[in-house]
Amino acid sequence: MAVISIHKYKHISTKAVTVFALLALGFSSCKKSYLQDGTITDGSITGEQVWGNDAYARGVLNSAYFNIPEGFSIDGNGGMLASGTDEAVNSGVNATLSIFNNGTWSPLRTVDDEYSNLYEGLRKVNLFLANLQGSQIIPTDGLSVADDKSRLEGQAYFLRALFHFELVKRYGAVTLATRVFSRDENLNLPKNTYKECVDQIIADCDKAIATKLPLFTREAVTDANPYPWRTGDYGRATKTAAMGLKSRMLLYAASPLFAAQSGVTWQQAADAAKAIIDLNVHSLRTNYTNVFNYGADAYNLEVLFATRAQNRNDIEQQQAPISYDGATGRTNPTQEMVDAFETTNGRLITDPANTLYNPNNPYTNRDPRFALTINHNGRVFKGKAVQSYVGGADGLNRNINATKTGYYMRKFLSESATWNQQSNTLARRPWVVMRYAEILLNYAEALNEAQGIAATTEVLRVVNLIRARTGVAMPALQTSNPTGNGYVANTKEAIRERIQNERRVELCFEGHRFYDLRRWKLGDAFLNKPVTGMRITIDGSGATTYSRFEVERRVFLDKNYLYPFSQNTVNRQPALAQNTGY
Repeated sequence: MAVISIHKYKHISTKAVTVFALLALGFSSCKKSYLQDGTITDGSITGEQVWGNDAYARGVLNSAYFNIPEGFSIDGNGGMLASGTDEAVNSGVNATLSIFNNGTWSPLRTVDDEYSNLYEGLRKVNLFLANLQGSQIIPTDGLSVADDKSRLEGQAYFLRALFHFELVKRYGAVTLATRVFSRDENLNLPKNTYKECVDQIIADCDKAIATKLPLFTREAVTDANPYPWRTGDYGRATKTAAMGLKSRMLLYAASPLFAAQSGVTWQQAADAAKAIIDLNVHSLRTNYTNVFNYGADAYNLEVLFATRAQNRNDIEQQQAPISYDGATGRTNPTQEMVDAFETTNGRLITDPANTLYNPNNPYTNRDPRFALTINHNGRVFKGKAVQSYVGGADGLNRNINATKTGYYMRKFLSESATWNQQSNTLARRPWVVMRYAEILLNYAEALNEAQGIAATTEVLRVVNLIRARTGVAMPALQTSNPTGNGYVANTKEAIRERIQNERRVELCFEGHRFYDLRRWKLGDAFLNKPVTGMRITIDGSGATTYSRFEVERRVFLDKNYLYPFSQNTVNRQPALAQNTGY
């Protein structure tokens, strides 16, 4: 559905009134129905009645949260964006995500096409902003009417910025939607410039920051009481969520792919990330695994923003190794991803001076994040060892869903969840959209690019906060290594490489690398070549052999730095103009 159709007004049915009654029960009860306009429809409800009712009015905003994309299954079958990069391969037969990699990506063959969904979200928040001041809001949490409306307004501005950002990171320049469009208008609208899009996103972030959105404070927020909203409202925007989005937008805009169009500098990006650090309210979670899941821990001091948590077991069923109750093991980490994890002496496995790496026992002495992220052969998961060797219960070619690389993803999976049982156990998880580790890496990258060697001490200090996380405790990056441990990073270029690898490891499978490689203009270097896996064989004497093998050939073309607009979208909105090369 393109801009033309999604801006059209729709009528409100009696069923919609029931939905708005459900919305009144609170954020955790929201459904994905919403009011589209304020006209009289079938006599059931009018726009005046909606904006005159606190629950109905809030319901319009609540519904917009459901338009936030999550990354657990972008194809509806457990496919993750990681499989469109050198992080992973998707195990599905004829997987939709292969379109990213095989040279067939086109306006007629799209994937992860959130275009209409995001404009639908924009319409909701613009409708809400247009009617908020005249609506009858009953204040909550001891707020005045003005302060409660300000808090609602802040959420709407944050969501408008987020929806535009999600469009811009995919397509580059798009048509801005900052008001409710009328069906009587000419909706064959051209793109705004990339700079105009960035400026609008930053302006909306700043507006959100200036409102009464809740702010994390060390006095009020602890890991035991981690979120500055009441429990039923976890998943709503905060001030630091808006600050984090601003940091991410400026980082992207300052990067090589976009800097000439945006006019944004690396120093601006560094300053935006530093503003969050200087608040001194967010911190790194001591348990790396629990950053992403497990009940109340899903909202913790590391999380700047996460979607509404759901009780679910589909993540495990789609991603666990195949011998685990019929799981489908969709996301298979590549050997390239495995190789990015250093050994515990802080050296890459490709470092000739690395005496800890043993190719005949390759999974020992590795960065602890390796075992917390990847289910490799022999790794114990849910009480039993993964068998990804040839002939093993989870091994290559075991069935049509078996790993293609010799590995399965571990990150995000709850060991308490069960599936395909008479009685299943669910785990409560959101999709973490932004977290503090990203902000630290944003700051380090931008500061290194802005100031180079003059900022080395500060850059390495910040990166080393992540490496020193309890339970990870990797050696610090340093400018010299008199002990023989660690990696020497004493030039801007060397530090850039180490930051990029740290992002690769720390943020793997979270959807960052797909866009990082593009904004760095490194698509040809990393995405235009085969990805490999590890074939593990065990002979009759029990001797184990590890052999790297080619899994997939990959194709990356210059046009693939941006998504294509679907042909249906361009047909309906010719003035939009297709992205170059498609």
